[in-house]
Amino acid sequence: MKEEYDVLIVGGGMVGAAVACALGDSDLKVALIEKSMPEEFSSEQMHDLRVSALSIASQQILQTVGAWDAVLAMRVCPFKRMRVWETAGDTEFNSDTIDFDALGYIVENRVTQLALLHRAQEFSNIEFLCPSTIRQINYVNSKGSVELDDGRVLSAKVVVGADGGQSRLRQTVGLGVTSWDYQQHAMVIYVETDYEQQDITWQRFVPTGPQAFLPLTGNYGSIVWYNTPDEVRRLKALAETELLAELTETFPDCLGKINKILGVASFPLKRQHAQEYVKQGVALVGDAAHMINPLAGQGVNIGLLDAAMLAEVLIDASNKGKNIADVAVLKRYERLRRNENLKMMTVMDLFYRTFSNQILPIKFFRNLGLGLAERITPLKNKVMRGAMGLEGRLPKLAKGESIIS
Repeated sequence: MKEEYDVLIVGGGMVGAAVACALGDSDLKVALIEKSMPEEFSSEQMHDLRVSALSIASQQILQTVGAWDAVLAMRVCPFKRMRVWETAGDTEFNSDTIDFDALGYIVENRVTQLALLHRAQEFSNIEFLCPSTIRQINYVNSKGSVELDDGRVLSAKVVVGADGGQSRLRQTVGLGVTSWDYQQHAMVIYVETDYEQQDITWQRFVPTGPQAFLPLTGNYGSIVWYNTPDEVRRLKALAETELLAELTETFPDCLGKINKILGVASFPLKRQHAQEYVKQGVALVGDAAHMINPLAGQGVNIGLLDAAMLAEVLIDASNKGKNIADVAVLKRYERLRRNENLKMMTVMDLFYRTFSNQILPIKFFRNLGLGLAERITPLKNKVMRGAMGLEGRLPKLAKGESIIS
């Protein structure tokens, strides 16, 4: 016999868990499926390699669903300043100029996920199935269901795909994607520096690709080094002392002295966008719907906006007595999010390609652009608000408003 739910969320990562929390205390019966629980947090643990720069909009979503205090109780590094520069152009943003305490927060992905998963388990209308492995996903007569490895079969009015870039749900229901490879890899290097905890994140553009720094708590930081796949493979194969020497030679002085390399990872840069986010009884969120150039760290942020908007649309439809599985209901979510995400992806692509181009006229205009951004306060403030996730059509949760009537 099938177990029936209103909403079944496939994937309990940051975005899937956020969908669940956003639906908490609603009249909807929710199931959240996750393969394994992240390791519990201890302040004595080293930072994870996987971190995100959470925007103010993302922080507000976490705050409104009741998960932010748990993040603060673990580990978070606010940053007030953001600097972007290349050879002849330089601009620095500061949250003080628009009366915010921070531009954003560097948080380990595991910390965000743990905070949301623990919060999800506090809601009586949410069943958290973890550890739980999906054996098969079915989509028959416009209705989705999943078979678990323990033999249980779960069915729902709406099945939410929060299962990443290789989403099984997306493939099962036949939602196509458009994608391309940037032919670059990003290398993430976790380091201990001489500096105490910093409040600035920076990005420098050089001909081989961007170089970035994200501050972590204490005197730690995360370096992101973009380069060709072959060069990243070469760098990863170096001994620690050799990689340390390359970092010291290649990165700017503002990085400070690196005392120790504590971890290294890399991943290919890829853009991918679902041609549709929904069909009858199915909705995609986060990486299942879109994968974006990580240049400005917006991937998780737009995923959390997806989560908040989908929950808002579902609760609103349910309160009005509508069938939440109806494609017309779900298309409202798609209309509200897909174009916003496409705009962000296009801006990131334009930014990436402009700063990767060494043709002199393009170099001139991008340096001019950085100079104008530095000198024209309204333009600078608008760019800042965009990076903070405060522009465009925002879901209520991102504005601190409840969606539970």
